[in-house]
Amino acid sequence: MVVAILTFHRPRELVDLLRHLDRDLDVLNHAVPLIYTANIVVVDNDPKGSAEKPVRALGMDRVRYVHEPTPGIAAARNRALDEAEGEDLLAFIDDDELPGERWLDLLLATWAATEAAAVPGAVVASYPAPLDSWLIAGRFFARFDLPTGTRVKEAAAGNLLLDMGQIRRLGVRFNEAFGFSGGEDSLFSRQLIMAGGHIVWCNEAFIVDRVPISRMTRTWVLHRSMSHGNTQRLIAQYLAPHPIARVRARCVSIAGGAIRVGAGSLRCALGATLGRKGHHARGLRTVYRGIGMLAAAVGYVYEEYNRDGDHRRGLKAFAPVPLAMRERHVPDRRPA
Repeated sequence: MVVAILTFHRPRELVDLLRHLDRDLDVLNHAVPLIYTANIVVVDNDPKGSAEKPVRALGMDRVRYVHEPTPGIAAARNRALDEAEGEDLLAFIDDDELPGERWLDLLLATWAATEAAAVPGAVVASYPAPLDSWLIAGRFFARFDLPTGTRVKEAAAGNLLLDMGQIRRLGVRFNEAFGFSGGEDSLFSRQLIMAGGHIVWCNEAFIVDRVPISRMTRTWVLHRSMSHGNTQRLIAQYLAPHPIARVRARCVSIAGGAIRVGAGSLRCALGATLGRKGHHARGLRTVYRGIGMLAAAVGYVYEEYNRDGDHRRGLKAFAPVPLAMRERHVPDRRPA
């Protein structure tokens, strides 16, 4: 099996993660060597290949470096799928995360017990400084918990195990039109279920998300809410099977967005009047989510992960895209 780490401009976090994984896999491979051997592939999504030097400097035999210059998280995830050609299993973890105790072992146990096509796990946030009480009241970084074994309809790919035999048979890949907006993993998981696979949750297989100072702000979390609302409705519109269904999906986006902007504004005002941070924060979060949904209704995508270096432009601008975003041709990168 392969553990894939997607990385972009985080050399220190990447090296730290590799050292943790190398120790964990030593224990795991020794415990069950006859079942599988886990190795690591680092997919560097920086066009300049900036992660190559720190990765190779570690000199870890089980770590393989590959360069994916096509910008966007979906292209990097597809490269990981290609690098797992011939493997039975692929586990995703991002460069700003650290595995919890027995992370991979627990994912594997759930997969073996359920024969799921995908097994996602929980995410626990870690902060380098005290969190703003307003963010705590708004539950912006609250952990998502479900009993292990629960079937889910969507999954994030930052903590995800894939049965590559089923993935290849069902023909599911990440849509690169969502490379800068995010949501490529939500779309992937929904299409996986539509193709006949099932996804089973493992609550104990958690990873630690190392939240940087830059994300511990009201501005960042509110724009993340807007991004989520936007991608949620763009995915619904993309999956609509025919023009009438797409029109219906747009109407749902308009109605849902308008309701959230209105209801969220009232809750936010109530929270401000009563001095209740929770109501104020959650109301404002609902407003931003509604704005993202309304933007999706008119065919605009919020590019949260744009790389032009101007974060202000990224926060205020919606880049127009076709309403039904289609897969563009991607060259076959699988080994001959």
